[in-house]
Amino acid sequence: MDPAAKQKVIYITYLIAALEITWMFLQFSITPYLARRLGFDTIWFGYLQTTVGVIQLLGGPIYGRFADIFGARAALSVSCGASVFYFLPLTVADSPFMLFVHKLPAVFMHALPGAQMVVADLSEKEKRAEALGKLGLCFGIGMIAGSSLGGTLSTRFGERFAASFGAVGSFVSLMLVLNFIPKQTKTQTTPESDEKGSSKSVFNMGEITRLMKFPGVAKTFTVKIISGLPTGIFQVMFSIIAMNFFQLKAEQNGYLMAYFGIVQMVIQGAVIGRLTSSFSENSLLLLSVGVSSLVGLAQALMTNVFQFCFIVIPMMFSLSVFNVITDSMLTKSVSPADTGTMLGLCASVQSLLRTVGPTIGGFLYETYGVPSFGYIQCVINAAVFGLLLTTGGRSQTHRP
Repeated sequence: MDPAAKQKVIYITYLIAALEITWMFLQFSITPYLARRLGFDTIWFGYLQTTVGVIQLLGGPIYGRFADIFGARAALSVSCGASVFYFLPLTVADSPFMLFVHKLPAVFMHALPGAQMVVADLSEKEKRAEALGKLGLCFGIGMIAGSSLGGTLSTRFGERFAASFGAVGSFVSLMLVLNFIPKQTKTQTTPESDEKGSSKSVFNMGEITRLMKFPGVAKTFTVKIISGLPTGIFQVMFSIIAMNFFQLKAEQNGYLMAYFGIVQMVIQGAVIGRLTSSFSENSLLLLSVGVSSLVGLAQALMTNVFQFCFIVIPMMFSLSVFNVITDSMLTKSVSPADTGTMLGLCASVQSLLRTVGPTIGGFLYETYGVPSFGYIQCVINAAVFGLLLTTGGRSQTHRP
């Protein structure tokens, strides 16, 4: 494709990502309150979240491999189609069992990694971090729209109506993918290993795990998991914290999530691009981990939702920079034909955090309370910060 055509596809991909994130956060605004109405306590809600994490952990790497073989359009179509079937059981959920059943299609739901694959394929290598960062802007838009819609619709019309709205919205996303995303977005369509005679099977775990042997990949993945664990625990437990610690109703929680989205939009739209053009990726990784440690200390000391609103600003900054930089570093470490698989592995990191997060988070919440999340985040990220400094994390502040 010529540059203008590539840019058009990227813009449409941004739109699809924003819509899919909208439906995701709409669901986030429904499930905690529906679960409480169906008799879930904190521990069982944690099991529900863990179920989603396990399902997506298994599906993430395979989804990325599927995109590398069959193309990003096929992968995004599968994700959007699964989203439709994700919402349908929620419209009739009247028991805890049905609430677990509705999570099963999540194994194929990887819309954001799918959008990242398109952007990574079509963007220039030196501008990849900025292009991926703009997907974070779409994330913020979706967070605002989805949280506001979910809270308002579930409060005024009930959770089932809100779930039906999400199913229709996911179908609209599917139509956009089928009509505007090209079948193949890669300039190099055959992974190097496949050219040497390896199997093109989607389930070839050797082809997935071999990427970990590329220089720098294992180190970046380790940092992504360890540093992201405390934040992941806090995120999966936030709906419980909002209900019990902050005493927020569904509509108020929706407004708070919309505030998160506004902060993230500002950071992704006005900050990330300037930082990536002026500073090295190693320096920005170091900065994000250091800020995350300070955010953890602030979270441990907060006592109300107003204090938390101030903490959200540095929290979203560190989280946005960390995710964009690590994804950019990892996709640059492999060949263009393997970026889908790598982004699938990146998505599996988030799923891993959602898998272990609810169990750990439920225990910490019940035993030590909300401050424990902050103290753990502070200590772990301070340790990672020191490790990065001693192993060459420090680099030239400005690019040559």
